[in-house]
Amino acid sequence: MNTQNNFFENLNERIKNSVSLKLFTITILMLLLLIPAAMIESIIHEREKLNKEVREEVSSKWARQQQINGPILSIPLIYEEEKDGKTITTHKYWNILPENLIVEAEVIPRTLKRGIYEVVVYSSEISCKGNFDLKERPEQENLKEVLYQQAFFTIGISDLRGIKNQIKFLCSQTIVNAIPGSKLSDLVYSGLTFPISSLNAAEINIPFSFTLELQGSQNLSFIPLGTTTQVKMRSPWSSPSFMGNFLPDQRKLDQEGFEASWVVLQLNRNYPQSWIGASPKMQIEDSAFGVDFILPLDDYQKSSRSAKYAVMSIALTFLLFFLVEILNNRKIHPFQYALVGLAICLFYILLVSISEHLSFNMAYGISVLAIVAMITLYSLSVFKKLKLSLVLLMTLFALYGFLFVTLQLSDYALLLGSIGLVLILACTMYFTRNVNWYTLQVNKCGKAD
Repeated sequence: MNTQNNFFENLNERIKNSVSLKLFTITILMLLLLIPAAMIESIIHEREKLNKEVREEVSSKWARQQQINGPILSIPLIYEEEKDGKTITTHKYWNILPENLIVEAEVIPRTLKRGIYEVVVYSSEISCKGNFDLKERPEQENLKEVLYQQAFFTIGISDLRGIKNQIKFLCSQTIVNAIPGSKLSDLVYSGLTFPISSLNAAEINIPFSFTLELQGSQNLSFIPLGTTTQVKMRSPWSSPSFMGNFLPDQRKLDQEGFEASWVVLQLNRNYPQSWIGASPKMQIEDSAFGVDFILPLDDYQKSSRSAKYAVMSIALTFLLFFLVEILNNRKIHPFQYALVGLAICLFYILLVSISEHLSFNMAYGISVLAIVAMITLYSLSVFKKLKLSLVLLMTLFALYGFLFVTLQLSDYALLLGSIGLVLILACTMYFTRNVNWYTLQVNKCGKAD
């Protein structure tokens, strides 16, 4: 038993006095602290997932993302073909896109709350006008009849629950009422049909217009079906994200909202102005463009990014404690290192929990003050010198200040991180330039390792 006690006493003495063993112990502690750091990242992702689920639930009740696709003019055709002595009759649609399509949208977003989570929804008034050009005629081979009296317009609306008015489609001075559902299911899965029985072969230019009051959430987009498509959108929302295949040609963005306008030509997209039979569905869907109405801050994303710096924060704090221990001959127990490391880990869980109720910047400031104050006060009993604790205080504030700037400038995060690490290594090399590590171990342990 005495032999066993002597073994542990000798091991404890070597850990206390050997620089190499102390560095090895600190490294093991850092690796162990990666476990709670990973658990904290998992919690952040879990809360972010819950936030997305709440957004999806609220959107499903208000109305989901909206995409306007249309109008499309469809004229039934009858083809007859003689084959093996039999007459085969085929029904097809001649689908025609507008010559000009002009859209003006006024979008009023708002936020709905479910518990502590917010969801962006909007109400909009969309005015569309333009004209169809019927100068071209369908393929004449085997064509028996063009059923102009059975023609219809189709307007695609991705979530019909968002419609808030009786849509009156004005075509050549004729008002056409909507019929729910789409006859072009292969192209427009969700939409409205407007039958126009007054169409005839003599008409070449067909003007149209309609107004749509539409609710949706998070996103509003359009399909550029016109030979020339012009879209103007304005909104009091100050943090839009322009998305899709085309960016605005003109935009104005300030604290009072934004105005944006697009002009898209037929030559800018990869599908024809009219076709018979199978539709170019994929190409049409890929040409969509519009606006995401995002919240000004994505707090979960910032919290997740900050948690990725946990290893660096722990390593730099441990490095400072280690230098104090070596250069000022202060014995610091591994358990004290572990407590400081756990305090740093708690910073990130404190950050995400407070940011769910306050702004991210305020949550960051409160978390930094709480953790830095705790570590600094604890260091007073460890270092036994107020000067060393003040150096630790300034170092921690500099570390978290550097992290905060890195989070704000996400595009320059790699550059700032690289410069910061180089400066930290340079400072470490400067302050330890006169340390004779072999002599230090001989003095402490009585023999060289």
